[in-house]
Amino acid sequence: MSENFETSNGTVQQLVHERVGHELAARDLTVSAITELSPRMLRMTLSGDSLASFKSLGPADHVKVFFPDPQTGEYHAPYMTEEGMQRPDREKMISRDYTPLPREDGQLDLDFLLHGDDGPASYWAARAQVGDRLVVAGPRGSRIPPQGANWYVLIGDETALPAISRWLEHIGPDGNVTIFVEADGAEDETYPIPYGYDVTWLHRNGAAAGTTDLLDKAVRAIQIPTNEPGLVWGAGEAGGLKPIRRYVRRELGLDRTWQQFQGYWKLGTAEHDHHAPVDPEDPED
Repeated sequence: MSENFETSNGTVQQLVHERVGHELAARDLTVSAITELSPRMLRMTLSGDSLASFKSLGPADHVKVFFPDPQTGEYHAPYMTEEGMQRPDREKMISRDYTPLPREDGQLDLDFLLHGDDGPASYWAARAQVGDRLVVAGPRGSRIPPQGANWYVLIGDETALPAISRWLEHIGPDGNVTIFVEADGAEDETYPIPYGYDVTWLHRNGAAAGTTDLLDKAVRAIQIPTNEPGLVWGAGEAGGLKPIRRYVRRELGLDRTWQQFQGYWKLGTAEHDHHAPVDPEDPED
């Protein structure tokens, strides 16, 4: 959907980003398969009867995944009753947000980036085995992709690859799509890209994630249309996305409905809230 609005610069075709809510649910699932997508990315296929009611309609959807304590092995997660979701020992729950990848066979894929044992998710994924339990809650809602976009620029680091994959599945095989992905090195390029879309891989070559301006330079080096509706979508380290957002918003003057940015994580911040504004000094209208 799209709508035309009169502005000081003339008529701008705004894109409508519809939101749809889903029934709150916590699903107790089992790892049914583990697939190595790259040396640092594992895909966990999850199964369970409760997935029959699973709904995820937007590429940027997220679910909350609960993990055992790496030190004690204790597992605390919500569960469903007739009264709704119960959250015992809430302060002991360990969770992270992930992009769900629904499968046609009724199972659910989650992709895990391995980055050592510092985080509970990476620690769990590196040791996971078929038959392991994983509780997944959500998504609480979906942001439906807008209709009427004539072009797409999709950008992110490795953590954005699952969402980029879902965007491409939505767009289909013949879209006008530019993709930039920052990764550590060429070994990350084995991640499966739907429809064989070309990706410009930007290698950190040993630099710490979240410390480079590779994505910012790449976006500034291309010609982004400003006279026809499209979408710049970016996700990854929040600090690195800030200058890109300011560029497309302030310098290019793209309509606010032509851009979406999500800070999946933030350098130096544990358990960063991805709902937090990427640029608090320049919030959405």
